[in-house]
Amino acid sequence: MRFVPVKSAEQQSVLMLHKTRELLVRQRVMLTNALRAHLGEFGIIAPQGLAGIKQLLELFQGCGRALPVLAREALNGVIAHIESAERPIEVIDAKIMVWHRGNEQSRRLAAIPGIGPITASAIAASVPDATVFRSGRQFSAWLGLTPRSHSSGGKERTMGITKQGDGYIRRLLVAGATAVLRHARQSNPSRAWALRLLDSKRPKVVAVALANKTARIAWVLMAKGEAYVAPVV
Repeated sequence: MRFVPVKSAEQQSVLMLHKTRELLVRQRVMLTNALRAHLGEFGIIAPQGLAGIKQLLELFQGCGRALPVLAREALNGVIAHIESAERPIEVIDAKIMVWHRGNEQSRRLAAIPGIGPITASAIAASVPDATVFRSGRQFSAWLGLTPRSHSSGGKERTMGITKQGDGYIRRLLVAGATAVLRHARQSNPSRAWALRLLDSKRPKVVAVALANKTARIAWVLMAKGEAYVAPVV
Protein backbone atom coordinates (compact mmCIF):
# COMPACT_ATOMS: atom_id res chain seq x y z
CA MET A 1 0.00 0.00 0.00
CA ARG A 2 1.42 3.38 -1.01
CA PHE A 3 0.58 6.28 1.25
CA VAL A 4 0.18 9.79 -0.10
CA PRO A 5 2.76 12.20 1.37
CA VAL A 6 1.21 15.06 3.29
CA LYS A 7 1.57 18.36 1.43
CA SER A 8 2.48 21.52 3.24
CA ALA A 9 0.12 24.47 3.43
CA GLU A 10 2.38 26.31 0.99
CA GLN A 11 2.19 23.49 -1.56
CA GLN A 12 -1.58 23.32 -1.20
CA SER A 13 -1.76 27.06 -1.80
CA VAL A 14 0.31 26.79 -4.98
CA LEU A 15 -1.91 23.99 -6.24
CA MET A 16 -4.93 26.15 -5.50
CA LEU A 17 -3.43 28.83 -7.74
CA HIS A 18 -3.01 26.23 -10.48
CA LYS A 19 -6.58 24.99 -10.19
CA THR A 20 -7.92 28.54 -10.26
CA ARG A 21 -5.80 29.30 -13.31
CA GLU A 22 -7.02 26.15 -15.05
CA LEU A 23 -10.63 27.17 -14.40
CA LEU A 24 -10.09 30.68 -15.77
CA VAL A 25 -8.25 29.40 -18.84
CA ARG A 26 -11.03 26.90 -19.53
CA GLN A 27 -13.63 29.65 -19.25
CA ARG A 28 -11.61 31.86 -21.59
CA VAL A 29 -11.41 29.05 -24.14
CA MET A 30 -15.17 28.53 -23.95
CA LEU A 31 -15.80 32.24 -24.45
CA THR A 32 -13.38 32.55 -27.37
CA ASN A 33 -14.86 29.47 -29.05
CA ALA A 34 -18.33 30.97 -28.66
CA LEU A 35 -17.16 34.29 -30.10
CA ARG A 36 -15.49 32.55 -33.03
CA ALA A 37 -18.61 30.50 -33.77
CA HIS A 38 -21.00 33.47 -33.55
CA LEU A 39 -18.87 35.68 -35.80
CA GLY A 40 -18.46 32.80 -38.21
CA GLU A 41 -22.22 32.90 -38.76
CA PHE A 42 -21.74 36.35 -40.28
CA GLY A 43 -18.68 35.37 -42.32
CA ILE A 44 -16.12 36.92 -39.97
CA ILE A 45 -13.36 34.33 -39.65
CA ALA A 46 -9.80 34.41 -38.27
CA PRO A 47 -7.02 31.82 -37.68
CA GLN A 48 -6.86 29.65 -34.58
CA GLY A 49 -4.96 30.61 -31.42
CA LEU A 50 -4.65 33.74 -29.33
CA ALA A 51 -3.26 35.68 -32.29
CA GLY A 52 -6.35 34.71 -34.25
CA ILE A 53 -8.59 35.99 -31.46
CA LYS A 54 -6.85 39.38 -31.58
CA GLN A 55 -7.37 39.47 -35.32
CA LEU A 56 -10.99 38.46 -34.84
CA LEU A 57 -11.57 41.32 -32.41
CA GLU A 58 -10.02 43.76 -34.87
CA LEU A 59 -12.32 42.49 -37.62
CA PHE A 60 -15.31 42.88 -35.33
CA GLN A 61 -14.33 46.42 -34.48
CA GLY A 62 -13.96 47.24 -38.16
CA CYS A 63 -17.13 45.72 -39.58
CA GLY A 64 -19.21 45.19 -36.44
CA ARG A 65 -21.46 48.13 -37.28
CA ALA A 66 -22.83 46.17 -40.23
CA LEU A 67 -24.18 43.48 -37.87
CA PRO A 68 -27.68 43.61 -36.38
CA VAL A 69 -28.01 45.53 -33.12
CA LEU A 70 -28.97 42.48 -31.05
CA ALA A 71 -26.00 40.52 -32.39
CA ARG A 72 -23.61 43.36 -31.56
CA GLU A 73 -24.93 43.59 -28.01
CA ALA A 74 -24.56 39.85 -27.45
CA LEU A 75 -21.05 39.77 -28.90
CA ASN A 76 -19.96 42.83 -26.89
CA GLY A 77 -20.99 40.96 -23.74
CA VAL A 78 -18.89 37.94 -24.71
CA ILE A 79 -15.90 40.17 -25.52
CA ALA A 80 -16.23 41.94 -22.16
CA HIS A 81 -16.05 38.59 -20.34
CA ILE A 82 -13.00 37.54 -22.38
CA GLU A 83 -11.17 40.77 -21.51
CA SER A 84 -12.13 40.47 -17.82
CA ALA A 85 -10.68 36.93 -17.70
CA GLU A 86 -7.27 38.00 -19.02
CA ARG A 87 -6.17 40.07 -16.03
CA PRO A 88 -6.75 37.40 -13.30
CA ILE A 89 -4.81 34.85 -15.37
CA GLU A 90 -1.87 37.24 -15.68
CA VAL A 91 -1.92 37.91 -11.92
CA ILE A 92 -1.93 34.18 -11.10
CA ASP A 93 0.87 33.53 -13.61
CA ALA A 94 3.00 36.16 -11.89
CA LYS A 95 2.41 34.61 -8.45
CA ILE A 96 3.25 31.12 -9.73
CA MET A 97 6.44 32.49 -11.30
CA VAL A 98 7.50 34.02 -7.99
CA TRP A 99 7.03 30.68 -6.19
CA HIS A 100 8.81 28.83 -9.00
CA ARG A 101 11.89 31.06 -8.75
CA GLY A 102 12.07 30.50 -5.00
CA ASN A 103 11.79 26.70 -5.20
CA GLU A 104 14.95 24.77 -6.09
CA GLN A 105 13.17 21.63 -7.25
CA SER A 106 10.84 23.58 -9.51
CA ARG A 107 13.81 25.39 -11.09
CA ARG A 108 15.59 22.10 -11.78
CA LEU A 109 12.48 20.62 -13.39
CA ALA A 110 12.07 23.65 -15.65
CA ALA A 111 15.42 22.82 -17.28
CA ILE A 112 13.87 19.74 -18.93
CA PRO A 113 12.70 20.38 -22.52
CA GLY A 114 8.92 20.47 -22.58
CA ILE A 115 8.59 21.64 -18.96
CA GLY A 116 8.13 25.33 -18.24
CA PRO A 117 7.59 27.20 -14.98
CA ILE A 118 3.87 26.34 -14.87
CA THR A 119 4.42 22.59 -15.29
CA ALA A 120 7.51 22.55 -13.06
CA SER A 121 5.75 24.31 -10.19
CA ALA A 122 2.72 22.02 -10.50
CA ILE A 123 4.89 18.90 -10.29
CA ALA A 124 7.01 20.26 -7.43
CA ALA A 125 3.91 21.16 -5.42
CA SER A 126 2.10 17.89 -6.17
CA VAL A 127 5.00 15.54 -5.36
CA PRO A 128 6.56 16.42 -1.99
CA ASP A 129 8.60 13.19 -1.94
CA ALA A 130 9.38 11.47 -5.24
CA THR A 131 10.98 8.49 -3.50
CA VAL A 132 7.52 7.06 -2.75
CA PHE A 133 7.69 5.87 -6.38
CA ARG A 134 10.19 3.07 -6.92
CA SER A 135 10.92 4.11 -10.51
CA GLY A 136 10.17 6.66 -13.17
CA ARG A 137 7.72 4.22 -14.71
CA GLN A 138 5.68 4.16 -11.50
CA PHE A 139 5.61 7.95 -11.48
CA SER A 140 4.54 7.99 -15.13
CA ALA A 141 1.85 5.40 -14.37
CA TRP A 142 0.64 7.61 -11.50
CA LEU A 143 0.13 10.35 -14.07
CA GLY A 144 -1.75 7.99 -16.39
CA LEU A 145 0.85 8.17 -19.16
CA THR A 146 1.55 4.43 -19.42
CA PRO A 147 -0.34 2.18 -21.88
CA ARG A 148 -3.07 -0.17 -20.73
CA SER A 149 -2.54 -3.89 -21.22
CA HIS A 150 -5.26 -6.24 -22.41
CA SER A 151 -4.87 -10.02 -22.39
CA SER A 152 -7.14 -12.30 -24.36
CA GLY A 153 -6.60 -15.83 -25.66
CA GLY A 154 -3.07 -15.93 -24.30
CA LYS A 155 -2.10 -12.81 -26.21
CA GLU A 156 -1.15 -9.52 -24.62
CA ARG A 157 -1.93 -6.25 -26.35
CA THR A 158 -1.08 -2.72 -25.33
CA MET A 159 -3.77 -0.12 -25.76
CA GLY A 160 -4.05 3.62 -25.14
CA ILE A 161 -2.81 5.30 -21.98
CA THR A 162 -4.73 4.70 -18.77
CA LYS A 163 -5.47 8.41 -18.14
CA GLN A 164 -5.53 7.66 -14.43
CA GLY A 165 -4.04 9.87 -11.76
CA ASP A 166 -3.36 13.59 -11.95
CA GLY A 167 -4.98 14.73 -15.19
CA TYR A 168 -3.81 18.33 -14.78
CA ILE A 169 -0.10 17.52 -14.79
CA ARG A 170 -0.65 14.98 -17.57
CA ARG A 171 -2.25 17.61 -19.79
CA LEU A 172 0.58 20.05 -19.08
CA LEU A 173 3.21 17.45 -19.98
CA VAL A 174 1.44 16.50 -23.22
CA ALA A 175 1.08 20.17 -24.16
CA GLY A 176 4.78 20.72 -23.49
CA ALA A 177 5.71 17.65 -25.53
CA THR A 178 3.58 18.92 -28.41
CA ALA A 179 5.47 22.21 -28.32
CA VAL A 180 8.80 20.34 -28.37
CA LEU A 181 7.70 18.32 -31.39
CA ARG A 182 7.06 21.52 -33.35
CA HIS A 183 10.82 22.08 -33.30
CA ALA A 184 11.82 18.42 -33.51
CA ARG A 185 13.31 18.86 -36.98
CA GLN A 186 16.18 20.81 -35.46
CA SER A 187 19.40 18.85 -34.88
CA ASN A 188 19.01 17.74 -31.28
CA PRO A 189 20.00 14.28 -29.98
CA SER A 190 17.26 14.33 -27.32
CA ARG A 191 14.63 14.51 -30.09
CA ALA A 192 16.14 12.01 -32.53
CA TRP A 193 13.99 9.14 -31.28
CA ALA A 194 10.90 11.36 -31.54
CA LEU A 195 11.75 12.01 -35.18
CA ARG A 196 11.92 8.29 -35.82
CA LEU A 197 8.52 7.82 -34.18
CA LEU A 198 7.01 10.60 -36.28
CA ASP A 199 7.84 8.61 -39.40
CA SER A 200 5.41 5.86 -38.41
CA LYS A 201 3.14 7.28 -35.68
CA ARG A 202 0.61 10.06 -35.45
CA PRO A 203 1.91 13.30 -33.86
CA LYS A 204 -0.52 12.96 -30.95
CA VAL A 205 0.78 9.47 -30.14
CA VAL A 206 4.37 10.69 -30.30
CA ALA A 207 3.53 13.65 -28.04
CA VAL A 208 2.13 11.29 -25.38
CA ALA A 209 5.22 9.07 -25.67
CA LEU A 210 7.46 12.11 -25.27
CA ALA A 211 5.42 13.24 -22.24
CA ASN A 212 5.94 9.78 -20.74
CA LYS A 213 9.69 10.09 -21.22
CA THR A 214 9.67 13.61 -19.78
CA ALA A 215 7.84 12.39 -16.65
CA ARG A 216 10.46 9.70 -16.09
CA ILE A 217 13.27 12.23 -16.41
CA ALA A 218 11.46 14.49 -13.94
CA TRP A 219 11.28 11.63 -11.43
CA VAL A 220 15.04 11.06 -11.64
CA LEU A 221 15.71 14.72 -10.96
CA MET A 222 13.35 14.78 -7.97
CA ALA A 223 14.26 11.41 -6.46
CA LYS A 224 18.03 11.77 -6.80
CA GLY A 225 18.33 15.54 -6.49
CA GLU A 226 20.18 15.81 -9.78
CA ALA A 227 20.24 18.60 -12.34
CA TYR A 228 19.17 18.03 -15.93
CA VAL A 229 22.01 17.49 -18.38
CA ALA A 230 21.08 17.54 -22.07
CA PRO A 231 22.37 14.51 -24.02
CA VAL A 232 25.18 15.09 -26.47
CA VAL A 233 26.04 13.35 -29.70
